[in-house]
Amino acid sequence: MIEYHRDRPITLALAIDLYRASTLGERRPIDDETRFAAMLANANITITAWDRELLVGIARSISDMVWTTYLADLAVRVSHQRRGIGKQLMQHTQAAAPQAKLLLLAAPAASDYYAHVGLAHAANAWRLDPTARIT
Repeated sequence: MIEYHRDRPITLALAIDLYRASTLGERRPIDDETRFAAMLANANITITAWDRELLVGIARSISDMVWTTYLADLAVRVSHQRRGIGKQLMQHTQAAAPQAKLLLLAAPAASDYYAHVGLAHAANAWRLDPTARIT
């Protein structure tokens, strides 16, 4: 039975292990522990999924709680995927800030998943990488 918790403390080692086991670690700075720890610490909505003592999923978000919640990371261990854990993590995230719209940037391989669980595609997103500057 999977248990979901909001803001349950997790160690950096547990988070790194989860991100590696979910493949999200390929797109996050998990080898820069200072930066990765700051990412975890500065999220204001963190929902975790646990299979007994094993961290199997995380939804890490930044929200103003009334207008927008940015779901920065949604990760589920490959061994635990296709069990509805990602959907439950998003539902718990939405419940934490029910007046706010939920936004995310999808990895190319996950784009179809989000439509499947009810999110609408938005073509009006823009991005500026940290090495780029506004001109």
